[in-house]
Amino acid sequence: MTPLIFAATCDLAGKVRGKAFPAADLEKRLARGVGWTPTNVQITCFDVIAETRFGALGDLLLVPDRAAHAPAEFGDRSERFMLGDILTLEGAPWELCSRSLLKAALARLHRAAGVRLVAAFEHEFQFLDGAGAVGESYARGGFEARRAFCETLTAQIEAAGLRPDTIMKEYGVDQYEVTIGPEEGVRAADAAVMVRELARSTARSLGQRVTFTPIRDPASVGNGVHIHMSFVDDNGAPATHDPAGPSGMSALTASFAAGVLRHLDAIIALTAPSAISCLRLTPHRWSAAYNNLGFRDREASLRVCPTTSRDPDAVARQFNIEYRAADAAASPYLALAAIVHAGTQGVEEALAAPAPTEEDLSLLSPEALAARGFVRLPQSLQAALDRMAEDPHVAAWFPPIFAPTYRAHKTAELAHVAQMDVAARCRAYEAVY
Repeated sequence: MTPLIFAATCDLAGKVRGKAFPAADLEKRLARGVGWTPTNVQITCFDVIAETRFGALGDLLLVPDRAAHAPAEFGDRSERFMLGDILTLEGAPWELCSRSLLKAALARLHRAAGVRLVAAFEHEFQFLDGAGAVGESYARGGFEARRAFCETLTAQIEAAGLRPDTIMKEYGVDQYEVTIGPEEGVRAADAAVMVRELARSTARSLGQRVTFTPIRDPASVGNGVHIHMSFVDDNGAPATHDPAGPSGMSALTASFAAGVLRHLDAIIALTAPSAISCLRLTPHRWSAAYNNLGFRDREASLRVCPTTSRDPDAVARQFNIEYRAADAAASPYLALAAIVHAGTQGVEEALAAPAPTEEDLSLLSPEALAARGFVRLPQSLQAALDRMAEDPHVAAWFPPIFAPTYRAHKTAELAHVAQMDVAARCRAYEAVY
């Protein structure tokens, strides 16, 4: 048997696609990549090719990154893959490469504030082959039922050079959550993709199936992706916390948070981008429904997280903010790029810190919400795409080709599920994520 390595990109649909090559050719592929086709960017999550300006024309290179290698080994079976960048034949980043778009956003943040982003993604997912035992939310019994999976996945996360944190039985039916330690820059999004793929690989190795779909049943809980963020300067010193700042935020963090919240309803199309994502983004789901900041509040779209130390230096390093309006239908690269661009916009404009909410915003009238600068997040993907188009900043953050290409991609996705009822839509997304 010839060992193969899968060179991969996480595309506009949040799907991991690519080509495999013999492991013996690794050095050659690290230098020259594998051939790639521009129109591949318009393959939706349902394997429908959206309207494309490229047609059958053009050639690109998908170049794996040695630093983004996930060597998943299961006994005598391997599922090794490497994430990478899509480049032109001349070696420049392709304008629609999600990983390159994140790199550009991170570079903008550094230019604006002289800091680097540190981030970690929390993932919720569900098993598709379980009986759904009652009474096992957060329980030891629920964990023990999947101990083999949890221990195998943890070992694979370690083998990929990542730092396992926790894994547990969550609240929903056959729902679990896995968290890892923070990583810097693009590595944080690489890690998010790796964790999802390693979870799927682990399930396959045990004859099981998992789904990261945003929501399986509208009457139950959804599966969120929570993105924790902090900042360090070029010397590695923490730059997120100021004990005298609002809710403990430094001036940088406050302006970043203000930018995210100002543009939140416009970036939902990139962070929670499926036709069923809006079913999860509703009040009283411990999710996100408004563009509000919360202080240790899991109903807020952006949350100031607690710290667990009394040592000032440790507090400064632990202190972080959490973006909660995301799910795994999004490419981690695009989701993080959108958040970083929105936050950096706030930094560049020196926006003032938003006041944290301490109430149920769903009880306020539209007039009261508007008076305080709150908006209800889009309640459909089409509405999210429209708000993205209406925000002039969002289009300016990305290359000119990006916004129309992304809208065409998502329009085709919507067309695919247009005649389905809600239950059928949920089943369709459950199958592809």
